[in-house]
Amino acid sequence: MSLRPGHRLQLAAACALLAAYTGLSHYGNSTGNAALGAGLAVAPPLLVGLGLLWRAAPALIAVPSTVAAALLLYDGWPQLEKNFSLIDLLQECGMYGLLAIGFGRSLRAGETALCTRFADRLHGPLTPEELRYTRHVTLAWTLFFAALTLVILALYMLAPRTVWSIFVNFLALPLIGAMFAAEYAMRRLVLPRTERRGLLASVRVFFSSR
Repeated sequence: MSLRPGHRLQLAAACALLAAYTGLSHYGNSTGNAALGAGLAVAPPLLVGLGLLWRAAPALIAVPSTVAAALLLYDGWPQLEKNFSLIDLLQECGMYGLLAIGFGRSLRAGETALCTRFADRLHGPLTPEELRYTRHVTLAWTLFFAALTLVILALYMLAPRTVWSIFVNFLALPLIGAMFAAEYAMRRLVLPRTERRGLLASVRVFFSSR
């Protein structure tokens, strides 16, 4: 799948921003820089929340809500500095835990497995063999995200903060990428005659469905 020049630029900018964020986050965690760590921990949910607020609500509501958020942030900043690594932990475990729950819930009786939905969007309708395979893949992703959540929690509780930071900032996303690659390789072996749109197409459908 080729990308347009504009999309390449956007992807490069997003990768650069992610690299800068993860590097600074690790620096804040490993050095105990409370101000930097608290700012990086609070900024993503705050910016997303305010962005959604300003898009969905009129200015009469958005303005006082933004002011209230700023006052609360100012008042609670000392506590945020003391507990910024805990905020990071809640965000990491919350994100991967919700993914595990989302994949797992789709495996209930009467539900369509998430990976089955993704595959159907790429090259449906699916054969019975493909339906079984995509259901098994959904289970694999459920277990993967559950294990990732537990590892992050265990490292936070048992390992030095630097080790935990290295894992969440530099290893978690590559592990997800490796999982995508492993599933794609397995699919080529198990379903050799299935029409393939490529690994990037699978990743694109996955994230567009979140």
